[in-house]
Amino acid sequence: MAELSVDLVSRDRKVWSGAASQVSAPSVDGQIGILANHTPLLAVLRPGTIKVETTSGPALEARVTGGFVSVDNNLVTLVVDEISLV
Repeated sequence: MAELSVDLVSRDRKVWSGAASQVSAPSVDGQIGILANHTPLLAVLRPGTIKVETTSGPALEARVTGGFVSVDNNLVTLVVDEISLV
């Protein structure tokens, strides 16, 4: 099974980093679902919930106030303004 490498960072710290099978994030254009081998993407995030389906352990859910997401070569980088883990 193909995996994504995910980095979730806020302005002041790295919140989480690891492998995932899927990422869901709220963009200003609608909800984005990201799987392995996704087309390169750069999108602005709106306030909402990010969900990361990790490959080892429980899913990670976090409320964010905005930011952006970048996808390239199975690397997903989420840079958020403010975050609170759910």
